[in-house]
Amino acid sequence: MSGQYERIAIVTGATSGIGEATARLFAASGYGVIGGGRNAEKLAELECELGDTFACVAGDASEEAVIDRLFAAAVERFGREADIVVANAGRGLGGSVKDADLQEFQEVFDINVKGALLLLQKAARRMVAMQEGRFPEKAADVVVVGSTVGRNISPFSAVYGSTKFAVHSLSEGLRREIGPKGVRVSLVEPGIVVSGFQDVAGYSDELVDTFHERFGPLLYGENVATAIHAIVSQPPHVHLSDIVIRPTCQDYP
Repeated sequence: MSGQYERIAIVTGATSGIGEATARLFAASGYGVIGGGRNAEKLAELECELGDTFACVAGDASEEAVIDRLFAAAVERFGREADIVVANAGRGLGGSVKDADLQEFQEVFDINVKGALLLLQKAARRMVAMQEGRFPEKAADVVVVGSTVGRNISPFSAVYGSTKFAVHSLSEGLRREIGPKGVRVSLVEPGIVVSGFQDVAGYSDELVDTFHERFGPLLYGENVATAIHAIVSQPPHVHLSDIVIRPTCQDYP
């Protein structure tokens, strides 16, 4: 079965938004896909819809056991290690430094930073070993979904943005560490994307309406998925290491 798939990809946060769109695009491109997420029902629906090209792992992406299951599922379902890992799982948190709910921040930190670091570590160790003797004939990609608020201080989510600054640092550090070993580490920094993110982050309807009025038309998950697909589709010696993708009218952040 492994031979029929061009590449094998792990996508976290695959039940909505950017993650779901990326999983769908990868499956349509002939990749075998392992999708992770907390919503087991939605993952089962995707597995039913996408068929043999998609397998799911339900659970919290901040937990090491769940991350281990993602990598194990790639081998069990497709017969070989994943050569693409998209670190997309995460959640938002509205509020400035002065006003943010710090009890909620612990959960945000666990998934956005600790979970991302766990995934990056495990992907790096596997992929460095994988690329010995394969590069430059074959590519291996770690794609990290960051945010424009990880490079610009956001007036409406500065505490959440601090987790994205951390993820951007981890991404660049890993790029410098394993790029010379034939593993590409790429950062994708989306602007405002229409998804369930805003509800989970606790953004008010008025704030979301303001986004549409000031910056619309806004991005959708499919727009970011296209950028991710472009990164992993390059020849193995070509690296798109950092892409910022915004709605055309979004001037800041």
